[in-house]
Amino acid sequence: MKIYHNPRCTKSRQGLALLKESGADFEVIEYLKNPLNESELKEILKKLNIPAIELVRKNEAVWKENFKNKDLSEAELIAAMVANPKLIERPIVVQGNTAVIGRPTEKIKEIL
Repeated sequence: MKIYHNPRCTKSRQGLALLKESGADFEVIEYLKNPLNESELKEILKKLNIPAIELVRKNEAVWKENFKNKDLSEAELIAAMVANPKLIERPIVVQGNTAVIGRPTEKIKEIL
C-alpha cells in the first residue's frame, strides 16, 4: 500500500494517521519532494477510475492563474499536474489495483 502525502496538509496527515492506526504496511510518498512522472500519474488515475480534472485542486493559486477557464485535454491536465504537483488532490492511497482520494479521511477505510 502507498500513500501519496503532503505533510503540510491536514487531510493528508489525518490519512497517514489512519493508516498507522490500522496497522497496515504502507509506503509514504511525499509527492512534492518526489514528483510523479506522467506514467505514474496516469496509473494512479486509472486506479482511481476518474478523469484527470477530478484530481485537480482547483483552489490552488497556480490553477487559478494559469489554467482556470481553459478547455484542457486529459493530456494537458496530466502535464499540468506533473509540472505543478501542488495541483494534485491529496492524500491518495493506493492498494494493488485500487486507489482512493482520502477526502473525507473515512474513504481510506474502503481499501484497508
